[in-house]
Amino acid sequence: MKRPVTIISIVLILLIAGFIYYRYFFVFGEGVKAGELNYIVKKGYIFKTNEGRLIQTGIRSGAGQGSISSNEFMFSITDQRIANQLETSGGKLVQLHYKEYIGTLPWRGVSNFVVDSVLSVADNTTALPGSGVIR
Repeated sequence: MKRPVTIISIVLILLIAGFIYYRYFFVFGEGVKAGELNYIVKKGYIFKTNEGRLIQTGIRSGAGQGSISSNEFMFSITDQRIANQLETSGGKLVQLHYKEYIGTLPWRGVSNFVVDSVLSVADNTTALPGSGVIR
């Protein structure tokens, strides 16, 4: 009787651990976003996290026909060094490398997208390297 209970307990623990890993630590996607940095803010009730918004060039259709909205990329930053670098880059064109997670953790931020490096920062009058966009 002890053996089946032990096996079932181990299987349940492994399933729960696998679910937690997949939901909160598995990198679902990663990539690069480029655009004008709108803001960086530190906020939160218990865990103060760095959150930011990037406005990408171009426009896209909204939910309904005839509506237009901006391409906004909301992201979180876990590394304070990167947050400090971006705090001085407001209004500039930046290229950010990010990782996308399925779920959020309170100490990682409120967004599923977590920026892990800054690839480039340029003034609005210059082109971002490799982006093909000149402003």
